[in-house]
Amino acid sequence: MKKERNNLYPIFLKTKELEVLIVGGGFVAEEKLRFLLKSSPDAIVTMVAPFFREETVEVAIQGKVNMITDSYNDTYLQGKHLVIATTNVPEVNIQVYKDCRSQNKLVNVADNPPYCDFYMGGIVTKGNVKVAISTNGKSPTTAKRLRQFFEEVIPEDINQLVQNLNSYRKTIKGNFEQKVETLNKLTESLVK
Repeated sequence: MKKERNNLYPIFLKTKELEVLIVGGGFVAEEKLRFLLKSSPDAIVTMVAPFFREETVEVAIQGKVNMITDSYNDTYLQGKHLVIATTNVPEVNIQVYKDCRSQNKLVNVADNPPYCDFYMGGIVTKGNVKVAISTNGKSPTTAKRLRQFFEEVIPEDINQLVQNLNSYRKTIKGNFEQKVETLNKLTESLVK
């Protein structure tokens, strides 16, 4: 039996410099928007849907999200870098996916892994430290539980350590390899 492995490549995006489109205005759209703004409050987001739930509007207003009341068409992809399709109409979501593929845009069709270029996993943020958790799209509930675990075990003052190490790193003499060796020795107690 072949052992399964998560081959996704994790990256951290500067969403304040990228344009994100969410297609849909219901509960799933709200969930994706809430998740995005929690991690990246300065994200540039546009939402398009024939209607928006009141709760979705409340979240969108907090993030200064551009909301467009309209049915989806591919003109809304113009200038967008990431697209998240969340409608309850599978044909619309698949059309969003096809349009994104033809325009080389990254797309996530909520709860439909074959139509996703990326997944939105669990995220823990403590100051400058951010940990992302992925289950390869197989179990969002497991990612949620792992997120809760890491939120508890990563100390609140980890950000002070990061800032102190950043200041110290600037004072270390030598080439890159010597600096890495010095910092590795200094931080090895974190994992013991």
